[in-house]
Amino acid sequence: MDKGKTILIVDDVEINRIILAEIFNDNYCIMEAGSGAEAIGLINSNPDIVAVLLDLLMPGVSGLGVLEDMNRTGKIKHIPVFLITAAESDAVLMEGYHLGAVDVIRKPFMTQFLRCRVGNLIELYAHRNALEDIVEEQVAKLQAVNQSMVETLAAIIEFRDCESGEHVKRIGRLTRIMLTEVSSTYPEYYLPKKEIDTIVTASVLHDIGKISIPDQILNKPGRLTAEEFDTMKLHTVKGCEILQGIPDIMDADIYSYSYDICRHHHERWDGKGYPDGLKGDEISIWAQVVAIADVYDALTAERVYKAAYSREKAVDMIYNGECGTFNPKLLEVFRKALRQLENDI
Repeated sequence: MDKGKTILIVDDVEINRIILAEIFNDNYCIMEAGSGAEAIGLINSNPDIVAVLLDLLMPGVSGLGVLEDMNRTGKIKHIPVFLITAAESDAVLMEGYHLGAVDVIRKPFMTQFLRCRVGNLIELYAHRNALEDIVEEQVAKLQAVNQSMVETLAAIIEFRDCESGEHVKRIGRLTRIMLTEVSSTYPEYYLPKKEIDTIVTASVLHDIGKISIPDQILNKPGRLTAEEFDTMKLHTVKGCEILQGIPDIMDADIYSYSYDICRHHHERWDGKGYPDGLKGDEISIWAQVVAIADVYDALTAERVYKAAYSREKAVDMIYNGECGTFNPKLLEVFRKALRQLENDI
């Protein structure tokens, strides 16, 4: 008997449980449940369950109810479920199949057939689950490589820009808070957490184009001339040119968001930004958020050309339009985000 493999038998009729347990107890550990509610509790608390033999017609929570819960928790993807039936209608059986059941066990039970059929599917699911684990591990490694590469590029940018490296971290933190808040407040801007995580990673590269800006302009201690400012503005398109050279070694989603944020984090709500003069929601919500985060951090951090402004002064400047206009909805979110940012520090 493989003590690491457990079959759960779910039937409100005890004799059926006894017969099925006798068929499988030589090769598997056996758990029994006399109701759907009991079965749900066992499935959700026992990681060793490798198959469920499930009666459909039970008082209270039916077999279909158990299947619905397994779909809700994602267990149905990893545990094969066999429907125990005598004379249930085709419609009920089809509903069971639609909810993820893999086969039907008909009464009276055929011992050798059941052992082979159930055993084969248990092994099939075990191989599939192992393969999924390998894939997930490889994806995690790839994500770690992408994260490391992005952070390395960001460190190079920060070094050229005479920054400590905290700039991109602060922008990432504020971007995450704002995107989470705007997603929960405004349905039209909803983004799932996984997508927000990717955007935060991509935000690190918003200023990658500064690598191409001459030092005498990038680190000039005084105000830039109009000609120098025109050169500085090129960091948005130069950054995109750099990114276009590395898409094959970067996660596709990170590349896509990085490109958009790099090009458009200086666009403004009224269309007076650069380089494309986009207006309103022509600018992606993630580029809009990074724009606010970038402006706020630039104002509150010391730079070679200015002292740091207080948080209060920086917020006033943003709301007064001294740094360009921003989405009114995002400005409301920005207030809430700052409060959370202060609490997190």
